[in-house]
Amino acid sequence: MSATAQLLEAVRKEARPGIWANGVKLARAGAVALQSQTEKELELRVRAPGRSVALTVTLYPGDEVWECDCPSQVDPCEHVVAAAISVQQAEKQETPLVATANRWSRVVYHFTRVDGGLQLQRTLAHADGKEEPFEGSLTSLMAQPARAAEMQIEQSDLVVDRLLERRTRGAIPPERLDALLKALEPARNVLLDGRPVAVSDELVVPKAVVEDRGSQWAVTVMRDPRIVEVVSPGVALCGDALARLGETPMTGPWLQNLPIVRTYAPEQLGELSAKVLPELVRRMPVEVRSRRLPSIDRDLKPRIQVELHQLDSGLSVLPTLVYGAPPSVRIDNGKMVYLRGAVPLRDEAAEQRLVHQLRDELNLVPGRRLTVQGQEMVRWADKLRRWRGDLTGDGAGIVSPDVRLRPSLQLDSAVSGSGVPEVRFTLEFQVEGGKGGPQTVDAAAVIRAWTEGLGLVPLDGGGWAPLPRAWLDKNGQRVADLLAARQEDGKVANHALPELSALCETLEQPPPLGLDRLAPMIEGFEKLPPPELPGDLTATLRAYQLQGVSWLRFLRGAGLGGILADDMGLGKTLQTLCVLGPKTLVVCPTSVLPNWAAELKRFRPSLRVGVYHGPGRALDDATDVTLTTYSLLRLDAAVLAGRAWDAVILDEAQAIKNPESQVARAAFGLKAGFRLAISGTPLENRLEELWSLMHFVNPGLLGGRRHFEDRVARPITDGQAEAAERLRRRIRPFVLRRLKRDVAPELPPRTESVMHVSLDDRERAVYDAVMAATRAEVVALLNEGGSVLKALEALLRLRQAACHSALVPGQHATSSSKVQTLVEALGTAVSEGHKALVFSQWTSLLDLIEPGLKGAGIAFERLDGTTADRGAVTTRFQSPEGAPVMLMSLKAGGTGLNLTAADHVFLMDPWWNPAVEAQAADRAHRIGQERPVMVYRLVSQGTVEERILGLQEKKRAIFEAALSEAGAATAITRADLLELFA
Repeated sequence: MSATAQLLEAVRKEARPGIWANGVKLARAGAVALQSQTEKELELRVRAPGRSVALTVTLYPGDEVWECDCPSQVDPCEHVVAAAISVQQAEKQETPLVATANRWSRVVYHFTRVDGGLQLQRTLAHADGKEEPFEGSLTSLMAQPARAAEMQIEQSDLVVDRLLERRTRGAIPPERLDALLKALEPARNVLLDGRPVAVSDELVVPKAVVEDRGSQWAVTVMRDPRIVEVVSPGVALCGDALARLGETPMTGPWLQNLPIVRTYAPEQLGELSAKVLPELVRRMPVEVRSRRLPSIDRDLKPRIQVELHQLDSGLSVLPTLVYGAPPSVRIDNGKMVYLRGAVPLRDEAAEQRLVHQLRDELNLVPGRRLTVQGQEMVRWADKLRRWRGDLTGDGAGIVSPDVRLRPSLQLDSAVSGSGVPEVRFTLEFQVEGGKGGPQTVDAAAVIRAWTEGLGLVPLDGGGWAPLPRAWLDKNGQRVADLLAARQEDGKVANHALPELSALCETLEQPPPLGLDRLAPMIEGFEKLPPPELPGDLTATLRAYQLQGVSWLRFLRGAGLGGILADDMGLGKTLQTLCVLGPKTLVVCPTSVLPNWAAELKRFRPSLRVGVYHGPGRALDDATDVTLTTYSLLRLDAAVLAGRAWDAVILDEAQAIKNPESQVARAAFGLKAGFRLAISGTPLENRLEELWSLMHFVNPGLLGGRRHFEDRVARPITDGQAEAAERLRRRIRPFVLRRLKRDVAPELPPRTESVMHVSLDDRERAVYDAVMAATRAEVVALLNEGGSVLKALEALLRLRQAACHSALVPGQHATSSSKVQTLVEALGTAVSEGHKALVFSQWTSLLDLIEPGLKGAGIAFERLDGTTADRGAVTTRFQSPEGAPVMLMSLKAGGTGLNLTAADHVFLMDPWWNPAVEAQAADRAHRIGQERPVMVYRLVSQGTVEERILGLQEKKRAIFEAALSEAGAATAITRADLLELFA
């Protein structure tokens, strides 16, 4: 068996079945051509659908090894499979594999000398040997499917195409020529005056020679001997390669300043050794022919040396940036001071890192002395004990004194007339083994030192004490949570009483009084009594709704807040109505304000309802329930926060998911005995959103934002399952979430499926052109830490191109494959007596769908942000005589709508956040629906939409990690975006 046959067999064994099948298709389609071949390796190019640039596959038959430059995590990928099959077939048929030059056209670059530099012309070299001038744009050429199929385009070709968008006459300006040469370094088809040349990635710099000249030293800077000719400012011909010139400010762009000769007298030895020579060595090759100069040691590395001296009243600290041990040079204000021995080659980047580290960890600057006294000396003593640099001087032996801290807890607990416990506590640490009389340290100071990672805490009487590490590692977080939950008057928030009880048990003290009142919370609400329902309630509750009311009544009676996060359509509003009474404020989106008024009138007719809305709005003391909107909460925050409410309800509470927003801050400022957040999606993207809602209902439960980000959100994002479990355990008593499939088995099934759409040649060309124009730029931007928002803008253009070419600027298509697929599916559904909802994020896409529906004779309603009377539109659609199709924008149709007349849902443009799509589908799949619901996602094959489906599954873990049993959660990241653009 030949080496190529053995390689193919190895690939077959490793390849997954689906990957192997795709590779066979590529090989049969003639997607593989030979780029180059040596005795040990074959380099092949593979044309993959949806990619403008052919992928490079390298095969090593003798070693049974392969490589591919595609971003796939699967090994071997389909491109390796196709390459191995093609090579083996060529060997069997005893016909050489077709070379890339004989299969595809390629771009050739012709540089010619002109006055003042170089000029560039591009040509297209065809497989038949003919060559034609090319003056146009490659992006436009690639938008023509027939021409694109004949081209071998490289990534460098696309970059150069961008650089040549602005035409120039005569010589290419130096800055643009520099960028062109960088882009052309991997190119194979570059000519200078008709002769093939390479483009070197080396920056050619001059050479320096140092030699004796009598008692002086002469330093000569001369041109690199490999240079044949300077052909343009900053560009030279070196052998058979074009190379960019370095150090041109010194040498001149045409090397007209060389040679440069400088002499140095004996008294300038320090300057020559410590400054001139290290600077020259950093910039160019240096040949030292003099034996009277100190050697240059390239291995010396910079370091920070901290000199400590114990003073009568404190500590003297002097940091220094040096090279060598003992130091051979010192860096003062950026200048090198020679001390002894060899001279280092300065590494200024490493110096800056050390200076930044010194500033960040010790807040010191090299060469600047600091004297610390008193309690500040304690913090410095602890910092310096952990400092990773070198400590010298008589103060370097600082150690903590022999004292210990012992925790001491005092409780003041009582039970209010309503049976709710009221507890205050004081926690201090007794100092044992110190000098003088009894001392205590406040728990807040100890916890602050512990959370900051310090090993010592200052004492009021002077000196310091080491932290009780073992005790704090076990109980420190509990104490921190209790301190965060302690109000200004010392009273502990009721949600923290179980934690206080646990601390009492640790310290072998009796628990606070009245804790039995919170027993249901501690026991997981398994023994809640049946609820006492309002006498005016006109509804019959289901079993799970009765359980929800019991939970809400318990929270209200215990002085606790909660998040009602039941699945869409399970009657969250109805459950809430059962616990409302006088002095209640309900805040909701403007679109559902009429719903709340109608539901209160229908189910709780005895409650007096007032609407705080409109230009003449005013609070009415005679009303039981006040309804208002998030917009007015933000505008009238002072008015609404000036009243003490018995209960505040936030409906669609994800409106305060950003804790920095004005509406969230306004919600935090409301005064209420009972706080409830209602949201089917309390967590959509980032865990900070859950913190914001919980901070509203139970302030302090999850600590401060910074603590939550560092101790909870980041570990969960990093995949730490135990961190997710701690969060779930912490919030479980205060979040009630039931799924429709668990509590409403009578609800008809909901089936989700993907409708794959094949783009036609015209649409594919437009999509590929958009991808080719944005991928390289976006990937470079993200890899360099650029703005994610810009990447999202580029992703938006790609998603729109996958839906309808007319959404791409400059394109004027009248229809699209996706719209045609939708209209055909709607025609079938309507003919079978179904009603359907069609969702898109873009109203412009809805505009493009309308003509297709009209042409097919399908009647429709439309609801988006411009719809004036939403109620009338939904009522018409819900009626049996209403139109069978409703076009909706995701934003306008995501909340507050009951559209059970529809049993088909079509999602036109999938996005990475599955919670948004789930809300849309739940408009139809809710209690009241009697027919099975079908949810279709229309996905264009070979586009970024397919990758978005995979990302949805990943993002769904955010919600599950906090509220269910999954182990990881992440927000959209640069890595996610890079994966979408791969």
